[in-house]
Amino acid sequence: MHERLSVHDVTFLGASPAELQRNWTMLGVRRLSVIDTHLITPAFQRILDGDDYLIHAVYHLFGAGRVPAAPSSVSAARTTLSRLIDTAAATGASCVYLLTGGRGELEWEQAAEAFSAAIEPCVRQAAQAGVSVAVENASSLYADIHIAHSLRDTITLAEAAGLDICVDLFHCWAEAGLPGLLRSALARTRLIQVSDYVLGDRALPARAVPGDGAIPIESVVAQVLADGYQFGFDLELLGPRIEAEGRLAAARRGCEVLSAMLDRLCGPGGTNSSGV
Repeated sequence: MHERLSVHDVTFLGASPAELQRNWTMLGVRRLSVIDTHLITPAFQRILDGDDYLIHAVYHLFGAGRVPAAPSSVSAARTTLSRLIDTAAATGASCVYLLTGGRGELEWEQAAEAFSAAIEPCVRQAAQAGVSVAVENASSLYADIHIAHSLRDTITLAEAAGLDICVDLFHCWAEAGLPGLLRSALARTRLIQVSDYVLGDRALPARAVPGDGAIPIESVVAQVLADGYQFGFDLELLGPRIEAEGRLAAARRGCEVLSAMLDRLCGPGGTNSSGV
């Protein structure tokens, strides 16, 4: 298992902490990305305390799924994220990445402004705690809980809100000018999530094991490494293809493919020829 590769626990959504630990052991996983509700569970914390795991990133849905505007909603959203930042810092997590909440009847620009204002104190808190707060790109199918649906819009929002970026390759691989967008995002990018897509698959979430589909994963990974990306790659698998193969079997294949790819591109020690 390459040291820059993590496996997101949404791959085993619904598994108990004990089941998650068994899966991590079988995969040889030490670097994790986790859902916030898992991180704060006592049984999950006991597993983290008892073994040598590194939490790379924690997922959070800001504002309980809606961009907060009313003072009470803003306060509640800030309080929840603030507590998560404290927990992330205490467990050594390097990044909290999030969806913004849906915009409802707001125009995009209004929602972006409201979100940026609501999250600003948490961004300052996280910087003081040494924790990155990032926003990810996600399909417009998730417009009920998010406003950044292209990598271009994600960069715009991150710059306005003072946030870092989590790039989900599954949701942006087909965008025009992707190499340039990745370079524009690179200084803020703290996590790159990887899965594949088989052309014509409409069975959402429709993710596939890397190497099974059409996404040019290796060329993207090669580019970002050459451009100086220094952080991790996160395997995130879910959907009918993954269920049909079996979650653990799919994750094992994904880990093998990505670990071999990273060995080729940046070496087992995690550095490329430029020393990154």
